[in-house]
Amino acid sequence: MSSPLLEKSKVLGCFSSRILGRRAGRSKVTPNCVYFLENYKSSDKSCYIHHGAEFKTSPRVKARTVQSFYNQSAIDIAAAKPSVRLTPATILYSGKSPDGSHILRSAQYLHKELPVRLAHRVAGFRSLPFIVGCNPTILSVHELYIRAFYMINEYPQITDFETEKGFCELLQGLLEDHKDVVTDLAAGFRECRKHIENEELVRNFLDRTLTSRLGLRMLAEHHLGLHNENDHGHGNFVGIINVSMKLKDVIEKWADFVRQVTMHKYGKSPAIKLNGHINAVFPYIQAPLDYIIPELLKNAVRATIESHLDTSEESLPPVTITIANNDVDFIIRISDRGCGIPHHLLPHIMEYHFTTAGDSTDHRLDGGLFGQIMMEPTDGPASGPMHGFGFGLPTSRAYAEYLGGSLGLQTMQGIGTDAYLRLRHIDGKYESFRI
Repeated sequence: MSSPLLEKSKVLGCFSSRILGRRAGRSKVTPNCVYFLENYKSSDKSCYIHHGAEFKTSPRVKARTVQSFYNQSAIDIAAAKPSVRLTPATILYSGKSPDGSHILRSAQYLHKELPVRLAHRVAGFRSLPFIVGCNPTILSVHELYIRAFYMINEYPQITDFETEKGFCELLQGLLEDHKDVVTDLAAGFRECRKHIENEELVRNFLDRTLTSRLGLRMLAEHHLGLHNENDHGHGNFVGIINVSMKLKDVIEKWADFVRQVTMHKYGKSPAIKLNGHINAVFPYIQAPLDYIIPELLKNAVRATIESHLDTSEESLPPVTITIANNDVDFIIRISDRGCGIPHHLLPHIMEYHFTTAGDSTDHRLDGGLFGQIMMEPTDGPASGPMHGFGFGLPTSRAYAEYLGGSLGLQTMQGIGTDAYLRLRHIDGKYESFRI
């Protein structure tokens, strides 16, 4: 079924895909995503949207057609501007003001900066090959960025705490709307993978989009943290920065989580041991670690189990995590004895969508004939398989590089693999990354 909304190669967002009926089962209603098709006439090809009562948006925006959203020059103007990136030390040591003016300054910075970054991402979606950009799942993400741009760009100037409070509500809703962007992009690019000829183009797009999303979320969550801290206080945190983060506690939290997931999937789990500078304490932004660490641990634990399927839980070789801390950076090494990465797979492990899911026919694993059983929702700590999209390692690598660090693997075929995550401190003593 063709749709007039896609005439003249206009990428119009998930509205077109919903009319086509391809995403009806995946449509979501989130706090800031209460919208519906108000009027659709095939004669004039207009599609009006309504944003719901919680949006304090002008009637002019509510009545705007999807075409006008896409063709508005405001996005092009914003996309031509450079973003203003701040170091973590800048936002950590900006200090508090008794009158709360630091919160207003933070909101004013975001009000000006976020539309620029969102416009950069919209420009990135527009640069995708047409057949890829028209994928309904990718279209839905594209449209989320367009909507977010206009909602923030047309929010009134923040001059007092009343408008700042409304801005916080807007940010919170947008964070909720965008929480599944990584999963949706993974699914969308997998759906249209056969149409992709330039893998480097896709990798560059995903690297930029995912790291930009990380930066946007950190900035938004930092401001919300400042706002909530002003009202309630949050102990060791200044916004999103844990001023006295104990790395051992973060790792142990995710080690427990991965062990629970592993027990649920496989019925057994190797021990996870920790050594090195386990008492290291320093300021850091914990959010990226909350993505990277469990991804690396899942890979190590899965490799250990799948290479020792006939070994009892008590006899499984442990996964060992070593922490090294110095004045410049800190390093996390995760070592497994999962027989290493085969030579023919090694060049591909950092590619988006590379996965070994389905490689095995052993019914005890996620792949093969019984693989779909593991895909079904469960009542356990995490539904779905331990692997499958092929986004974990490349996304972790992109995040590590965005944070001014690196993620590397050293493997010994027949023995195991060591993953090295190296990240720079943010205390301001040495040059750091910018958000």
